[in-house]
Amino acid sequence: MKEFADLFLTFARIGGLTFGGGYAMLPMIQKEVVEKRNWATEEEIMDYYAIGQCTPGVIAVNTATFIGYKLKGILGGMIATLGVIFPSIVIITIIATFIKNFADLEVVNQAFAGIRVCVCILIVNAVIKLGKSSIIDTVSLLIFLLVFIASAFFSISPIIAVVVAGFIGWFVHWIGCVKK
Repeated sequence: MKEFADLFLTFARIGGLTFGGGYAMLPMIQKEVVEKRNWATEEEIMDYYAIGQCTPGVIAVNTATFIGYKLKGILGGMIATLGVIFPSIVIITIIATFIKNFADLEVVNQAFAGIRVCVCILIVNAVIKLGKSSIIDTVSLLIFLLVFIASAFFSISPIIAVVVAGFIGWFVHWIGCVKK
């Protein structure tokens, strides 16, 4: 029971202390799950992010589900998922109760503007950290550049990007072009 409580509380802390959605949670998930608790490796987390990106739902919720399932099966997946969404449910319920009273205040708008900037930086930091462990050779650099250009300039679907990048990675390794 202690492991389930730890799983719930860890993901509740992640869900309650990060703002800006799933991508903003990635650095904290990485720190808590990989560095602090050793529940997964960097490679596993990156795989969970990739799968979470192309499956329905929020990436942080999907990642929590994968990690919980890995650790404690179906019940672990459910508990990790409940942990990561619980703070949002409580916060959104409280905000929804009072938002009409404060939404037009200039100080509230300025605070949200500051939070949005901070979230951007958190996402950039997560991208840099993941990039350092993902871009390991010329082929992965080329895949990165291809997907970056396709998504930044042509608004390609994330699902298509992940599938094409996975196929390219598989194909290049299959034909033996990559030497490790």
